[in-house]
Amino acid sequence: MTSPDELAEVRERVRARYAGAAAAVMTGGIPGCGQSCSDEDGTGAGQYSGTEQAEVPGQAVTASLGCGNPVAVAELREGETVLDLGSGGGLDVLLSARRVGPAGRAYGLDMTDEMLGVARANAREAGVVNAEFLQGHIEAIPLPDQSVDVIISNCVINLSGDKTAVLAESFRVLRPGGRLGVSDIIAEDQLAAAERIERGRQVGAIAGALSFAEYRDGLALAGFTGITITPTHEVASGLHSAIVRAARP
Repeated sequence: MTSPDELAEVRERVRARYAGAAAAVMTGGIPGCGQSCSDEDGTGAGQYSGTEQAEVPGQAVTASLGCGNPVAVAELREGETVLDLGSGGGLDVLLSARRVGPAGRAYGLDMTDEMLGVARANAREAGVVNAEFLQGHIEAIPLPDQSVDVIISNCVINLSGDKTAVLAESFRVLRPGGRLGVSDIIAEDQLAAAERIERGRQVGAIAGALSFAEYRDGLALAGFTGITITPTHEVASGLHSAIVRAARP
């Protein structure tokens, strides 16, 4: 069980890291996300096709620090409501907003003022009006019960100091029949907790990654069904970027 002090400490470390990344973007720099991104420039932009990158402002692409492309696996449909946990510079939110069309809506949730500023500026530049960026924590999502159809996230849940709360909150806000499709960093089951924390720090997983078994069990405990976890590439010894899919019955 994570204590309030421990959760606050993890949040502050994450906030400082992403505030710095936002500042780099706003001054024309390129923030890096280390080995978890698999791109030569140290960002997560290479997970997106040239066509996808052309749909959004350049700063949204530069600010991408994820380890995958959840929009590519979310199978979004016209009219759906999408929530991106830890939306950063807004890349996945803007792409989602275009996929769900005028009748749909895309929310981005982030706790970092600086990243929210970047994301809102990118939405204005892109002319996207069906996207909204919310300030808050992924452990306490500021949306009503059963209010979204799809939850996406790009390498963010591993940053939480209370992943059980994140999964429970995700289940709460999903409508029956809703689905979760996220990219995240996950540890091989044989790694001890201390090893996960140490190796996770090398790739930005500040709070330590869940193991494959823990992730699956956490989703099931929250109420999810149809759980699949598919590794995509290794980001450190015993740590993998993976695509996680699940559904709310």
